Amino acid sequence: MIPLSWYLIFAAALFSVGLFGALSRRNAVAILLGIELMLNAINVNLVAFWRYGDVMVLAGQVFAVIVFAVAAAEVSVGLALVISVYRRRNTVVADELDMLKW
Repeated sequence: MIPLSWYLIFAAALFSVGLFGALSRRNAVAILLGIELMLNAINVNLVAFWRYGDVMVLAGQVFAVIVFAVAAAEVSVGLALVISVYRRRNTVVADELDMLKW
């Protein structure tokens, strides 16, 4: 059986890669992919804690499904915004998106 610490190390590495990707990229789609990696790291933690918990209830799996639903909604809204901005400005570079400025 794989120890809990391996899952936690994997989730921390996955979250770190997602955070680096979200903060260092200029492309809006790459930023969304970084956020998705962070949400998947949270799912790994939830399922690992569910598996290694003392009481075997479905709370970890239910929370993971909720995170999946939030991630799907985030992707659909985020990609719709990116497509809308691309049609208007012909770019998806985050530094050049200043439509809310006066």
